[in-house]
Amino acid sequence: MTPEKLYESLKKIQEPKGYFFNRDQEFVMDLMQSLLDNKNTYGYMVCPCRLASGNQSDDKDIICPCEYREADVQEYGSCYCGLYVSKEWNEDKIPHEYVPERRPPEKIKF
Repeated sequence: MTPEKLYESLKKIQEPKGYFFNRDQEFVMDLMQSLLDNKNTYGYMVCPCRLASGNQSDDKDIICPCEYREADVQEYGSCYCGLYVSKEWNEDKIPHEYVPERRPPEKIKF
């Protein structure tokens, strides 16, 4: 699969749910490629902005879209890595603030 095909596939699924891709197309395509790279490496599309353990059950909370996306987009208009945003965020109707990591430290395994 190519980054472009992944983008189109995810866009059809996520936009009806109110999640839009960041308007920075180059940034988004880099993340699409990273998701595909992670799928090749780990067997699942783990968030490219977090360190994966390589154990799918330990990483299930950060498989894209991660379980923190909804709260991040609701509170900040953007998910942690900036891939998914609200329509208002893309239209500059809300500030683009830093999104803090919500993943509990005990889930982060090095």
